[in-house]
Amino acid sequence: MQNADTDDTKTLTLLARGIRKRTMQGIALDVAAMIRSGAIAVGTKMPAVRELAEALGVSPATVSGAWKQLRTYRLVSGAGRNGIWVCGDQGAVRPTRFESVGHYGDQMAADLSMAVPDPALAPDLGPALLMGAKTAGLNSYRREMISAPLRDAMASRWPYRPEAFVATNGGFEAVYLALQTLVLPGSVVAVEDPTAVRILDILEKLGANVISVPRDSHGPKPEFLARALKQQPVVFLYQPRTHSVTGGFVSDERFDQLAGLLEGTDTAIVEDDGLGDIAVRPAKSLGERFSNRTVHIRSFSKSFGPDLRLAVMSAPAKVADGVLAYRNFGAGWTSRILQAAAAWLLDQPETARVLAHAREVYAQRRIALIDHLAKHGLVLPPTSREDGLCIWIPVESERYALVTLAARGIAVHPGDRFHIENVPHVRVGIGLPIDNLETVAAAIVLAATGGKPPASQAGAAAAYPRQPASVFSMGRNNQSKS
Repeated sequence: MQNADTDDTKTLTLLARGIRKRTMQGIALDVAAMIRSGAIAVGTKMPAVRELAEALGVSPATVSGAWKQLRTYRLVSGAGRNGIWVCGDQGAVRPTRFESVGHYGDQMAADLSMAVPDPALAPDLGPALLMGAKTAGLNSYRREMISAPLRDAMASRWPYRPEAFVATNGGFEAVYLALQTLVLPGSVVAVEDPTAVRILDILEKLGANVISVPRDSHGPKPEFLARALKQQPVVFLYQPRTHSVTGGFVSDERFDQLAGLLEGTDTAIVEDDGLGDIAVRPAKSLGERFSNRTVHIRSFSKSFGPDLRLAVMSAPAKVADGVLAYRNFGAGWTSRILQAAAAWLLDQPETARVLAHAREVYAQRRIALIDHLAKHGLVLPPTSREDGLCIWIPVESERYALVTLAARGIAVHPGDRFHIENVPHVRVGIGLPIDNLETVAAAIVLAATGGKPPASQAGAAAAYPRQPASVFSMGRNNQSKS
């Protein structure tokens, strides 16, 4: 105990001498420099917030803010009574949820960890790229938000009339640019829960204070959005069409409820339409009512393929100008070849036929797995059959489910990466063909139920107290509900 006290005193003395700039950012920078130089070793426990604040002559809030910045850069970890510990010296912000999807090797029986489209179902990009190479203004250094052909193609397909369109290098770049423009460190952001892992990574990187707005089969729950709005969030972020994680959608009634709650607030609305044109329902947007504060993003990665690397964002002119300003630090604009190729594809009747066929195939693959799960006793809610490139499956224990499936050569994505407030799930990708459906389904049921036979799951709803009782049911007697 005496040694621990001595070590704590040494660390406090070292910090008090080494921290020269006694502001929140100054403390973070000086401590980061000491960690990187090795002056403070990995594994060191930092002094209590109040002790360090007293030694530095600053407020405890200043020290807490510095620790928050260092946690963002993965230099320290921990909080509260457990204390703050030095955990690394990498000093680089990483999208840890996104990068945590591991490579499971070539011997996997079924890699269902990725909810990605099937390249065989995408339109042929060859003719489109040839047409794109003939676009006007090719190789010009003139910076523009969007090319005229793509703007004209999107205007007739957009769910409302926005002030400005911006072409970006993919959907998540659009989300990042929009949030970077709207969100300052410490800003409150209300986010539909669950959501895409990269959205949570982006918000963490920006230092946002994230508030969960849980969703049900009809969309974000109004009572939780109402609660979040009391904290005056700068942004409410959700998915207006097909939800990329659960496969659900926002009902017309829920749209009206959300709009009613947002009426009279200053909260900006960011809508992420990640599935884009392979979604089974038409595009919808709260921009129809709040065009002066809605950012609507439609990605083409799922419909045209990720190497087209294109998305379109609509936004108020002020937000679009801010996005352009951030882009001027880097690429400046999106390739006119890709923009013209997308515009050409959108106007081809063959593209509509290809996308309709893709939606049909994805539906067949999704329903085939759901039916096989039901055959083994795991009956998912009707909303699971709706749409999307994955199935969202409640489990008793994520750790047990992952280990059980991995032991059988099956990889899925843990649900906690998609949650702000975790409810045990796994995400199972269905975009690519699945061999041995019978074997895969049996393994998923075993993993989901914690190894218990489905017949013993009469109280299954109680095992998932955060979910409404109608979310799922177990047992062959309930199969008709699917």
